[in-house]
Amino acid sequence: MQLRYSFRLYPTIGQRRALAQAFGCARVIYNDALRARETARSEGLPFPTSGALSKSLITEAKKRPERAWLGDVSTVVLQQSLRDLDAAYRNFFDSLKGKRPRTGAPRFKSRKDTRQSVRFTANARWSITPGQKLRLPKIGNLQVKWSRSLPSKPSTVTVVKDSADRYFASFVINTGPDEALPETPGTIGVDLGLTHFAVLSDGRKVDSPRFLRRAEKRLRRDQQRLGRKIPGSHNSGKARLKVARTHTRVADARREFHHQLSTQLIRENQAIAVEDLAVRGLARTRLAKSVHDAGWSAFVAMLEYKAARYGRTFCRIGRFQPTSQVCSHCGAKDGPKPLNIRTWTCGICGAVLDRDINAAVNVAKAAGLAVSACGAQIRPAVMPAPRGETGTHPTLPPARREQAGIPGSLAREDVNCG
Repeated sequence: MQLRYSFRLYPTIGQRRALAQAFGCARVIYNDALRARETARSEGLPFPTSGALSKSLITEAKKRPERAWLGDVSTVVLQQSLRDLDAAYRNFFDSLKGKRPRTGAPRFKSRKDTRQSVRFTANARWSITPGQKLRLPKIGNLQVKWSRSLPSKPSTVTVVKDSADRYFASFVINTGPDEALPETPGTIGVDLGLTHFAVLSDGRKVDSPRFLRRAEKRLRRDQQRLGRKIPGSHNSGKARLKVARTHTRVADARREFHHQLSTQLIRENQAIAVEDLAVRGLARTRLAKSVHDAGWSAFVAMLEYKAARYGRTFCRIGRFQPTSQVCSHCGAKDGPKPLNIRTWTCGICGAVLDRDINAAVNVAKAAGLAVSACGAQIRPAVMPAPRGETGTHPTLPPARREQAGIPGSLAREDVNCG
């Protein structure tokens, strides 16, 4: 599988200008190619191919005086911009066919977009110098903050400038099966929530850090200062940067928490199961801010790719599984319960159950069955019928008598309806 390793970059003032020029040239090529394809579509002409666009928008455009500045950046950056447009169209068409979630049509990029990026492949001949600096063509040697070593030689590198005016180098690494961890007998179910971020089937509860809630006071103050500035002014830009940096600190802290917890679960357990939550639906309720602050989707995505990387088993339990309604001891279904009921007593076996731990245990049980049944539908085990549902039924319908194998001459028969 392919993984990305991101490291912080610290370019000089001259290198920032060179990167800004590369961002701008890549954006111009992207917009020119999108405009050419939209024009061809409106006029009923054939869809221009990437090769034809590369020849007309890059090779021949450099020879014209009005586009001679395209030669100041690496050609690979411009070609990769066309590849990005191809990927955008491919994703859009696949979404129309139902192969992936719905995405919009490609749109024009703006120079005011807070996130900019360019990609260098092996053809660009970028390298890592003996002094551990990143050498990029027509940009120079950039200082990198190496937080860890790369496990193998990267195939591509993407330079990203985020909304907080930070620069990152994102390397694509190809990993093999040699990173699989030793097998462990543990199997665990994870129940995600808001009061506790995760409740595990072994009884452990992980509190929700609520990073956004903790930063609301500072964020409110920064946004108020931004609202008092004149739009488009220099002070407005500085105030916007403060708001962006506050958001990035929250996002970085949340991502670090997700990485630490997901890595711990992967190392301790051989099989992990989570419930497939309807995050989009929950994000449209009054709990939207808390749902986004928790970041369930990002955490589950980390569990999934880390399980595939380290040879673990990952299962998604259907969102309609009654994990909070079924007793984890006897399997009796007790019906839905309001959210204010956190503990309940099973009416069949009398067990006192914690709502979250019981749901996590049911998720773990469903995960064990799903692995052996290859994703088959999981249902509670067969249980004896209660006494109120059994007895003597003197008048059974003819169809029911034939189904049960009862002779029609018998007027009365004890039939167990459970």
